[in-house]
Amino acid sequence: MLSMALLLTAGIASAAITGTAHDFQADAWNPDGEICEVCHTPHNADTSVADAPLWNHEVTATATFTIYSSTTLQASVGQPDGVSKLCLSCHDGSVALDSFGGATGSTNISGNANVGTDLSNDHPISFTYDAALVTADGGGLNAITDASGIGGGTIASDLLFGGNMECSSCHDVHDDAAAGAGGFLLVKSNAASALCLTCHAK
Repeated sequence: MLSMALLLTAGIASAAITGTAHDFQADAWNPDGEICEVCHTPHNADTSVADAPLWNHEVTATATFTIYSSTTLQASVGQPDGVSKLCLSCHDGSVALDSFGGATGSTNISGNANVGTDLSNDHPISFTYDAALVTADGGGLNAITDASGIGGGTIASDLLFGGNMECSSCHDVHDDAAAGAGGFLLVKSNAASALCLTCHAK
């Protein structure tokens, strides 16, 4: 019974990722054509990053990123951590795409997908989004209990990871169906700035 449930769950996960930007089946650097194996493994997973789901890809070794700053930013933004480090394991360009399963790869990410280590022109990540931040911002942010998350959930339940805003707060690495075709793996459509207005009350 458990094995059947696992098979069904695996089928659902692969159905969602199939055809997205993270479907690497046909890429030359992935000779086995596995979808999940590039990032995940059922055995001998890397547990060095908090909330890393059975992680199989080499984690970025970049210690210092240039982070976003602004005179109006109320959040205390530090270096990327948690699930954002997993995203940056490919997207900072320092680790080859095919560096997974203990192998050292040689194919690096390119084009717009390579955000690099200078994140100063990107939305801040790895900061705590809580009631104190909402108060400090003076009305520019929606409360974490606001039911404007995905499908009516709250910001806290649907978009935060351990109470933090991370890459995955806006991007669903497995499925871009919610955002429509060409949706950059967004968790929901940004038509009329809908995704932005989930958190920002401006």
